[in-house]
Amino acid sequence: MMQKPTIAVLMTCYNRRDITLDCLSKIYNQHGLGVNYDLEIYLVDDGSSDGTGDAIRQNYSGVHIIQGNGQLYWNRGMYTAWEHASKVENDYYLWVNDDTLLYDFAITEMLECSSIVGSNSVICGSIASPSEPEKITYGGCVINGQKNNINYPNGKVELCDIINGNCVLVPNSVFKVTGNLDWRYVHAIGDNDYSLRAKRQGISSFTTSRFVGTCELHDTMPKWCLPQTPLLERIRHLYSPLGYSHPNMFFIFEKQHLGVLTAIKHYLSIHLRVLMPKLWK
Repeated sequence: MMQKPTIAVLMTCYNRRDITLDCLSKIYNQHGLGVNYDLEIYLVDDGSSDGTGDAIRQNYSGVHIIQGNGQLYWNRGMYTAWEHASKVENDYYLWVNDDTLLYDFAITEMLECSSIVGSNSVICGSIASPSEPEKITYGGCVINGQKNNINYPNGKVELCDIINGNCVLVPNSVFKVTGNLDWRYVHAIGDNDYSLRAKRQGISSFTTSRFVGTCELHDTMPKWCLPQTPLLERIRHLYSPLGYSHPNMFFIFEKQHLGVLTAIKHYLSIHLRVLMPKLWK
């Protein structure tokens, strides 16, 4: 009899107790769990003060909770969860954002997609808006010139260049080559970087053939881009880990994947924009 694959689910959270509990509920109610595959959840509680950790212990005692210091954010939190999970041999690693609610067939779909393209590829889940179920919010993108076009699920597994980290399946064979997320990124960028690093190592990424869950799009314009935001506050938000455009992080990313000249150009233009946001529309 063929042995069931083991999946290590990687999560990180901070002060979103009810959202995190909803996410865990969806994971534990997946079709095929315990029959077609087994899973262990490794979750970093990055210093939550709203009782998230205690609530998880009370409701889901099987979750491996790793205590963070409050400064890990998404990328370093996921890195830390992966470090702990990789101490045990697993067949797959599944990234799940705690604000992403998986459909009950999500993990089965991810495994089926992995089987279709081969076990040496990254599978990125296509995620829909909870308020508009036919609208895609996160997934995998194809680089097309200066634009990134997101793959809309059409019943087929589709090749992509850049992944969003909401729901991503990484086979152990990929982990052995590409390794963990890059610790240098604090909050954002690490998921994009991972797929591009994998691609350079001959590992492809694919999007799922259908939606596997929901998550609302966080697409508000960063405060550092807004002319009505005071200058000092714009600078503070630009250099915040939650600003999504930290100049030093983007410089590292673009230097590695787009070249040093592009990295320098955008490093300068970001600072010009924070000083004179009205020049951009």
